[in-house]
Amino acid sequence: MSMWNKSIGIIGTGKFLPDNIVTNKDIEKMVDTSDEWIRERTGIEERCIAPEGLNTSDMAVEAAKAAIADAGLSVDDIDCIIVATMTPDMNIPSTACLVQAKLGADKAAGFDLHIACSGYIYSLITAVSYINSGLFKNVLVIGAEIMSRVLNWKDRSTCILFGDGAGACIVSEVPEGYGMLSMDMGINGGAGMNLTIPASGVAMIPTDARAAEGLTYLHMNGPEVYKFAVRTMGKTVINALDKIHLTVEDLDFFIPHQANKRIIDSAAHRLKLPAEKVFINLPKYGNTTAASIAIALDEALHSGLIKRGDIVAMAGFGAGLSWGSLIAKWY
Repeated sequence: MSMWNKSIGIIGTGKFLPDNIVTNKDIEKMVDTSDEWIRERTGIEERCIAPEGLNTSDMAVEAAKAAIADAGLSVDDIDCIIVATMTPDMNIPSTACLVQAKLGADKAAGFDLHIACSGYIYSLITAVSYINSGLFKNVLVIGAEIMSRVLNWKDRSTCILFGDGAGACIVSEVPEGYGMLSMDMGINGGAGMNLTIPASGVAMIPTDARAAEGLTYLHMNGPEVYKFAVRTMGKTVINALDKIHLTVEDLDFFIPHQANKRIIDSAAHRLKLPAEKVFINLPKYGNTTAASIAIALDEALHSGLIKRGDIVAMAGFGAGLSWGSLIAKWY
């Protein structure tokens, strides 16, 4: 039933969230908004914000340590590190290199994968493909973001939405018949400028003047991104199910990207899933972009909500505009 020749799945997970919590009431003091308005339109109540001195690689390392321990492995068992992030410590070296050094995973190769909120799903698919090819045995996949440092805290349309955090997992071979079964992924680059940081590369060099204009911060066409997400989230799961001749009736649990409660509800409705089969931690963390599904998966597993043999769907969407989904049979 699997798209891959080998049985490959997730054998351990971990997460890290900063202790500093910013509530909607706190944001009321920064911009013209209200707790009621934010809850009603997004479902978000609070978010974790990284303090000065704590960087993306630091959070990634803590989540990685938890995942490695959960898998019963050591850092010497890690063959490759993939870090999904749009907020690296710096462009060079990659965050994966910093993580490898801080972990002491001297045997591991690694790289960053940058496709924003879809990054964790893309990284999982990449890890599965590497292991299926025989190139690697154990791949550490991390989603980590410090979105708070690329937000304009005077822009109420974006600063209310995001939070900081990291999630990680170990991808490896699992017993036959279990693990990743199918995937779907894609991009619509023509709509990419609906979600962008204009001055963040060589096309528009970030300078003090451009920072003053707000060009070094996230810009989002909210209505267009919302419409894209509503169209895409459920559809990508159905596409992945179709590839292995399963239907929405076969799904036992759904872990969506945590961006907006109304988007999650729309996807759940399309997939005909009751609330108890859909994991939501959005109220506590907001949108942690590439870390979102990774954190949610760790919490769902350690809460006992996913059982052996469950057919689980994970799906994300984000900048690009991009989307991706995975179907797994948990072991």
